[in-house]
Amino acid sequence: MKTRLTFALLLCSVLLVSMPYSGYTQRSDQRIFTTKGGKILTMEGKSPAYVDAIVVNGGKIIFTGTNNAALQYRTVTTKVYEIPRGETLMPGFIDAHAHAVQYTGTYDAVDLNPLPYGHTNTIDTLLQQLKDSLRKCPDTGTIIMGNGYDDSRLRERRHPTVQELNQVSADRPIFIEHVSGHMGVANSKLLHLLGFDNPDTTVAGGTIVRDANGNPTGLLIENANVGAMIYIAQHLMPKESEQEALEKSLRKLQRAEKEWFAYGITTLCEGRASPAAIQLVQTANKLGRLRGDFIVLPDFDTNKDLLKQWKTYYKQYDKHFKIGAVKFTLDGSPQGRSAWLKDPYVNAPLGEKPGFKGHPIYDHMQLYHYLRYVTDTLNMQVHMHCNGDAAIDEGLRLIDTLKPYITKDMINVMIHGQVCREDQVPHIKRTGIMPSWFPTHCYIWGLWHRDTVLGAARANHISPLRQGLDNNILFTIHTDAPVTPPDLLTAVWSAVHRRTLMDSTVVLGSDQVISAYEALKAITINAAIQWDEQQSKGSIKLHKRADLVLLKGDPLHDDQRYIGVKGVFKDGVLVYDNE
Repeated sequence: MKTRLTFALLLCSVLLVSMPYSGYTQRSDQRIFTTKGGKILTMEGKSPAYVDAIVVNGGKIIFTGTNNAALQYRTVTTKVYEIPRGETLMPGFIDAHAHAVQYTGTYDAVDLNPLPYGHTNTIDTLLQQLKDSLRKCPDTGTIIMGNGYDDSRLRERRHPTVQELNQVSADRPIFIEHVSGHMGVANSKLLHLLGFDNPDTTVAGGTIVRDANGNPTGLLIENANVGAMIYIAQHLMPKESEQEALEKSLRKLQRAEKEWFAYGITTLCEGRASPAAIQLVQTANKLGRLRGDFIVLPDFDTNKDLLKQWKTYYKQYDKHFKIGAVKFTLDGSPQGRSAWLKDPYVNAPLGEKPGFKGHPIYDHMQLYHYLRYVTDTLNMQVHMHCNGDAAIDEGLRLIDTLKPYITKDMINVMIHGQVCREDQVPHIKRTGIMPSWFPTHCYIWGLWHRDTVLGAARANHISPLRQGLDNNILFTIHTDAPVTPPDLLTAVWSAVHRRTLMDSTVVLGSDQVISAYEALKAITINAAIQWDEQQSKGSIKLHKRADLVLLKGDPLHDDQRYIGVKGVFKDGVLVYDNE
């Protein structure tokens, strides 16, 4: 009798786990995924867990269990996919931090990225590409733009100069944006239009880099770079009607969305949005032009008077659009040597003297009042861009000070945290802030950080994921696209291996490597927690949304850099097919 009762209870529990939710009605988009040698990785639990099959209906997962039980849901209209050996179905990736709207600006620019995502590895190549673009664009009233150059990976190991850009054209404005997004180089024509050739011109929170004689080198850093980009958008872009410009922007946004899908991402992020960027996503959403979910973070400086308006969408979706937090940028980038450090750079950047440590963007008390306004008055959470350890110190001090105004449902996030000292990691835990690290730095800029920027000790500790785990810190990882493409699988590979691009035998901080499963959690369930969406996303579980990615490989055991994305499903609908 006892055996029969135990069996009955076990059977009942199995049925409860695998039953569809109440009110089940089959829809035409119903899909069944079964395994035929392949895997369904759920991302549920502390160690890898798998199921044999799932059923998707009405955009949600309505069954997880065995192949035979799943096939009981099949009707003549149900689509069935047998996952073959070598393929893995898992939750769609979630973008913890990138710039999907900013990425659209790269489509009108000359691609100046070096390896591994481009081929511009010398200044001569860069200049030739700009000259080729000049010949193709005869409109002398518009600007020639380049994007993605990287002094750390140019053979010359320096920024192009104003004189070199003048070789392309001294009469046509030219601007090339650094891969970091924190700086760029202008030619003489653009510097004159900006008023930056005036020796008395300064920019608060930015730098117009000048030579020993006070003449601009062309390099513009932080807010000087931002000012140039704003001027370009307002005065130097091709003239179009309002409707033409909107339609072009919408098409580019959809193109970016498709690119995010191609990397397996179903929830996208714009991590520092101007009012125009927010309005673009809103418009696309209202017109039904979005298929992925877009989480947008208003940049505080350009939106401070609009935050009450944007709060309407805070933490709640209007179809595919929501506001996730308010973004503050406390410093620059380490690869561009504009991050704010406690100790000096190994080699000072152009225009700075030995001992240079970078600069904060904000005055301390000014930033305190801004952060208090957002967390206390508006009751909204913040994301703080802190790259250098001095900026991390500043961010942690301020969050500690603001604890009386921070509610339990606020998930405040430290973005990047690259130059994170060992003593800061326990402080991150105590403060309760959630870090989003960027381990791809180890791969792309590892030797640059070690030999030119930070020195070995600091470089070995960038993105300290293992120490984060050892301190029970929940973290995410990200791509910061367009700094890199939205290539989260390479970020996972970097977290697991920390090998450098320029010398694959070098492991940058071997004590900070983590397992593939922990790295995958950082782009699935942990990222869902960061956005307060863990009840509906981030793992394959009954009743969760059917945001899924089908991979041409095993992300726990194969080289993640080379695993292809075969298909992406958003709310159960196929949105990307790479068959």
